[in-house]
Amino acid sequence: MHIGQVAARTELSLRTIRHYDEVGLVRPSARSQGGFRLYTEADVARLMVIRRMKPLGFTLEEMGELLAITDRLDRAGALEAVEREQLLARLGRFEQAALERCEALRTQLSRAEELASDLHRRVGQLTGDPT
Repeated sequence: MHIGQVAARTELSLRTIRHYDEVGLVRPSARSQGGFRLYTEADVARLMVIRRMKPLGFTLEEMGELLAITDRLDRAGALEAVEREQLLARLGRFEQAALERCEALRTQLSRAEELASDLHRRVGQLTGDPT
């Protein structure tokens, strides 16, 4: 699929997708004869991983590391048991970091909702509209 289709499916901008290509996170699987980037479902899946990592504050380097780990594990047939265990441990650290960051975001969201609710009440008091 062309980059526009990928952008629509992933809700990422064309510029962002091109940037991820430039930094090596997601390379198009092919190019058309006209030089247009062509992506596969696997490329879209990689972009979705990146999209999900971004709001959790992972760096581009961390995103690349996680993708490298999952790529290597997906080709697990070629792994020695020791390497597999090391990769799984690294993956587990990413899982733990994601869980901790999700909890921090929940706390931030709760505080933001409290503020919005307080402001709503205050506006209601000042305007005589208790809703």
